[in-house]
Amino acid sequence: MLRDYQQRAIDQLYAWLSSNQGNPCLVLPTGAGKSHIVAALCKNAVQSWPGTRILMLTHVKELIEQNAEKMRLHWPNAPMGIYSASIGKRQLGEPITFAGIQSIAKKSHLIGHIDLIIIDECHLVNHNDEGGYRKLINALQAINPELRVVGLTATPFRLGHGLITDKPAIFDALIEPVTINELIYHGYLCPLKSKLTHAQLSVEGVHKRGGEYIESELQKAVDIEETNIAVVDEVIKLAENRTSWLFFCSGVEHARHIAEALRFRGITAEVVTGETPKAERASILRDFKDGKIRALTNANVLTTGFDAPSIDLIAMLRPTMSPGLYVQMAGRGLRVSDNKDHCLVLDFAGVVQTHGPITGVNAPEAQGSGNGEAPVKVCDNCHELCHPTVKQCPVCGWEFPAPKPKSLMLHNDDIMGNELQEMEVSGWSWKRHTSQKSGKDMCLITYYGALSEPPVKEYLTIAHEGYAGKKAMQLLVSMAENAKTFIAGVRNIDQLCDIMNEALYPKAIQYRKNGKFFEVINRAW
Repeated sequence: MLRDYQQRAIDQLYAWLSSNQGNPCLVLPTGAGKSHIVAALCKNAVQSWPGTRILMLTHVKELIEQNAEKMRLHWPNAPMGIYSASIGKRQLGEPITFAGIQSIAKKSHLIGHIDLIIIDECHLVNHNDEGGYRKLINALQAINPELRVVGLTATPFRLGHGLITDKPAIFDALIEPVTINELIYHGYLCPLKSKLTHAQLSVEGVHKRGGEYIESELQKAVDIEETNIAVVDEVIKLAENRTSWLFFCSGVEHARHIAEALRFRGITAEVVTGETPKAERASILRDFKDGKIRALTNANVLTTGFDAPSIDLIAMLRPTMSPGLYVQMAGRGLRVSDNKDHCLVLDFAGVVQTHGPITGVNAPEAQGSGNGEAPVKVCDNCHELCHPTVKQCPVCGWEFPAPKPKSLMLHNDDIMGNELQEMEVSGWSWKRHTSQKSGKDMCLITYYGALSEPPVKEYLTIAHEGYAGKKAMQLLVSMAENAKTFIAGVRNIDQLCDIMNEALYPKAIQYRKNGKFFEVINRAW
């Protein structure tokens, strides 16, 4: 049985595919259950359209196994095969194939006709027309020109390239059916908390290549015995009674040295790197999940495909310019477990200050040629694209906050962003609002709580063009579904507001203040 947001993801995906050409990407937070969505999608497609052939691609053995396992759970007799050298299976010919890209990239002649390709962790697909994924897709499109590609990721951007929909990327649209805050609100994910750390890793003198720190220089800069001792001592002090610690280190030697420092202080600790033999790695991970190992250090291997819900402390010792890597590291602590009510994140590497809270990560900018348009900034309230020099949004009037000096250290709960407030909703009001400056129309939604509570106002820019308008329309469709009403065929904003005023309003909302405006994060019906 799918959760409501998982079914919503499939419904929104079908709606987009039925009315658009091209390839969409489902953006789902770590821990949202992408493998369940994939399984339900495959089952529905094959049963609804007999003869459909699906190729499910990913890049690591663990994800192939997870996706195949969930497929069998949803459909025990599913007509499926696995093609992966690391798993030791080369099964082709079934309607559904789960495959590793490294094993199957050059096997288009064996695969033949495919109707749908689903790619997990699709931010790894190259923007340019090169690399294993793109070459395989091109070869299969030559066999079936009507082939569609659906991506799934928690991080829809690539370092140095921007959003994965920025051309010449293969994906055309982002579909975002659920947020981290909504999943935490409903108890599907565990919140993260952070504490100020005194020890800080320095990247002074470390050069970058392709926008990221050069690993050899980075490890040399941060793997200093005195610093390692200070970091470990601080982790032990702040950990209190937490029992499952995961360390992200800057290289193999760094991971080994941190583990040695932990053991010297009486903490059971092991190391996992790309050099760890498969059998030994499996044994270590099993003991860590079973609680026999308290601390696990790693270098570049436990970011995707690793699921250990008991993790209640994450130590970030790996400075990175990649927001995707940051989200993957932090995401290891989001899983729900009986042994914790939150996961503590200790950011010794300054990645939260670099990329922002995980609820609003700063996507990397695309590398330009110098001939592009002038830079813009986006209004946090209505998502209007504004000139970088304006102090107030010309559409909704939101005042951009003055630049703040960058904090050198993390303060409590910064990793989740500003603290959310809740309101039990007693009613709502929808009406058309016209910007005095731009003349553009939008919906103004006012949520009412108790008599003593000030109302919360939200602007929905459905009449806007570009990304702001598309995102607002996605939100509107989701709200209408939850409000048990139909908006198909609505002719204008006034008619829409009349319909929504009679619809079921949410039971509660979560929101935060942005300047003098509000940002509604979650709505619960």
